[in-house]
Amino acid sequence: MKTIAMQESDAIKSLAALAQAQRLRAFRALVGAGLEGQTPGALAETLGVSPSALSFHLKELANAGLVSSEPNGRYLVYRANFGQMDALLGYLTEHCCQGAACEVSPKRKKKTVCAAC
Repeated sequence: MKTIAMQESDAIKSLAALAQAQRLRAFRALVGAGLEGQTPGALAETLGVSPSALSFHLKELANAGLVSSEPNGRYLVYRANFGQMDALLGYLTEHCCQGAACEVSPKRKKKTVCAAC
C-alpha cells in the first residue's frame, strides 16, 4: 500500500468527517468489511439507519477521502480508503515518543504503535 503524506488541512477535513457518531460508525463498519466493502443497503441495515441518512454520511466521508465507491452491477460498493486512514494515523503520531522508535503496544501488534497508546 502506498503511503500518503497528509497535510494539516486534510487531517482537519478527515477528523471533522469522523466527528459525528453515524459517520464514525459507518467508517468503522467499512474498515471491518475490509477490501470487499459493503453496499449502502447492507451497511444501512447493519447500522440501523435509513438509507437516505446513510447516503448523506457516506457523501461526507467520501468528500474527506475516507471512503470510495465503485459500481458493481446495479449496486454501489463502498470501501474504506485505508491509505487515507493510515495517512491520518501517521499525521497524528508523526512526533510520537519525541521521535524515538516506538515499542509494540500490548493492545495492538504493530510496531508503529507507541507503548503509551
